[in-house]
Amino acid sequence: MGFNIGIVGLPNVGKSTLFNALTQTQSAESANYPFCTIEPNTGRVGVPDERLNKLAELNNSQKVIANQLEFVDIAGLVKGASKGEGLGNQFLANIRETDAIAHVLRCFENSDITHVEGSIDPIRDAEIIETELMIVDMENLEKRISNMEKRLKGGDKALAKEFDVIKKALATLNSGQPARNTDICEEEQKIFKSLCLLTGKPLLYVCNVEEESASSGNSLSKLVQEKAKAENAQCVIISAGIEEEVAQLDDEEKVEFLSELGLQETGLKRVIKAGFKLLNRITFFTAGPQEARAWDVKQGSTAPNGAGVIHGDFERGFICAETISYDDYIVCGSETKAKELGKMRQEGKTYIIKDGDIFHFRFNV
Repeated sequence: MGFNIGIVGLPNVGKSTLFNALTQTQSAESANYPFCTIEPNTGRVGVPDERLNKLAELNNSQKVIANQLEFVDIAGLVKGASKGEGLGNQFLANIRETDAIAHVLRCFENSDITHVEGSIDPIRDAEIIETELMIVDMENLEKRISNMEKRLKGGDKALAKEFDVIKKALATLNSGQPARNTDICEEEQKIFKSLCLLTGKPLLYVCNVEEESASSGNSLSKLVQEKAKAENAQCVIISAGIEEEVAQLDDEEKVEFLSELGLQETGLKRVIKAGFKLLNRITFFTAGPQEARAWDVKQGSTAPNGAGVIHGDFERGFICAETISYDDYIVCGSETKAKELGKMRQEGKTYIIKDGDIFHFRFNV
């Protein structure tokens, strides 16, 4: 359950400040000098979802357990990182282990905060990081090809398929495009994912703007939005400074503070929504007096897949899923009433989970 996102970017763009705000901790030191993060900082946060709170309220649930999102704050990369510049590629392995990448780009001017490249240009910054990651991916694939060529003579069909996917990905990288742009079929998806390519991961651009531009962005963030649209990537505008302030407030103060700035929700919520969309995730629920809980699965997952997220035995011994849509549950006000009104359905192994479904799984092992 849950997934993780690596926060990357050049030094002094606001990565650690954003991490502190998102995880509501101060575990990542923020300082006005490059490489103040020398170990990847990891923090887990509950995914805010008002639907879960409502279900817990209706069921008088003793526990409320949200989906979990993990952020990994990775030290600032610089031009030449793939060749060992700055703190080098010791951090690239940490990126490789994440499900997606959030690339923080500095979209604000501030003479008190130095920029490693000497000027503010988020498009240039994005290209620097992408180039470094592409170089690492190319070197990785070239080594794989060299090691595989002799073994291919043995006629291993599985190895031959992997070899074909590697060649496709390498051709994409050699053409100057990130590996995520590789044209692969559904059958090749699993192989492609197993390659753990840095530029093969879904990408979210996070535009860090000054406080005054937090609600609408500025001319620099608009350039990044255009880039994201052209690349079919996600883009979120956020003011890391504001988020750090908001993290210290109680719920009532948060609403008032955000309202004064023309914001309806925190940057955390916007990043999470973009992350879910980026990774093609949806949420389903289980709810009762003891516990109300949110779970996430990939869009297109079947009922047995959802059961397996809870426990492997549920999937192996799956019989059926009793489900109520969230909207029907709220209108009825309880599971009992939903049953009485015929809003609870029994679904089999081929049922595709819909966002907001509330389940009871029946199984036998």
